[in-house]
Amino acid sequence: MPKAPALLAGKVIFVTGGADGIGRECALAYAREGAHVVVADKQHDIAQETVAELRVPGLAVYCDLSDGASVEAAIQKAVTEFSRLDAVHNNAGIASPSKALHETAEEEWEQLHRVNVKSVYRTTRFGLELLAARRGCILNTASMVGLIGQSNHSAYVSTKGALIALTKAMALDYAPLGIRVNAICPSAAWTPLLRQWASEQPDPPRVHDYLNKIHPLGFCPEADVIADAATFLLSDKARFITGCILPVSGGAELGYRR
Repeated sequence: MPKAPALLAGKVIFVTGGADGIGRECALAYAREGAHVVVADKQHDIAQETVAELRVPGLAVYCDLSDGASVEAAIQKAVTEFSRLDAVHNNAGIASPSKALHETAEEEWEQLHRVNVKSVYRTTRFGLELLAARRGCILNTASMVGLIGQSNHSAYVSTKGALIALTKAMALDYAPLGIRVNAICPSAAWTPLLRQWASEQPDPPRVHDYLNKIHPLGFCPEADVIADAATFLLSDKARFITGCILPVSGGAELGYRR
């Protein structure tokens, strides 16, 4: 039986925050499906380690998403290397601090929005013409908290809600250019950061049990489930999907449960 063609063969995908966590899993998944992945991250050494694991030639670029000049330079390096850009995955984000709104310092609020939201403005501003030339696509990593809320995490929740609304606006604005814009909404997925957080809690086994139980499917997944959904949305299999806010949540947002 002939092997199915790679879903992303020959595409050039720029992934922010691709050095570790969900971004790393996405980079590996995209390369398995034939894409050249540009891993854009402040952690340049770790980004290089991720690129070394890719099955297809990729590129690690230093990128400080809070600095427009750094974002522009990173995208230019990607184009210099691969001559085109087919997709941007806005994955990078920060989650601290975890506080109620009135307890959040103004600089904490500003930093969350600079990295989680304004970075999408910057990658779009500097990448749009390139994406339009390829009728490419944009994928934003939002979160279930942007849809259903979360206590004591107001600044972070506001950034993810903004990403969800922004995805829909961008989908309308860029459809005439042939650019699709979608978002994925994870609930929880095991990454080094989540594992570290869980290990620091007073009762780590209870935290693991909690993270399993919030998903009706019965377990907290590894980040590869997010990467699989992202791969689909960046592929031609999703060629008529835009403005979609896709939960990858094991049903965490569904109904009343005992």
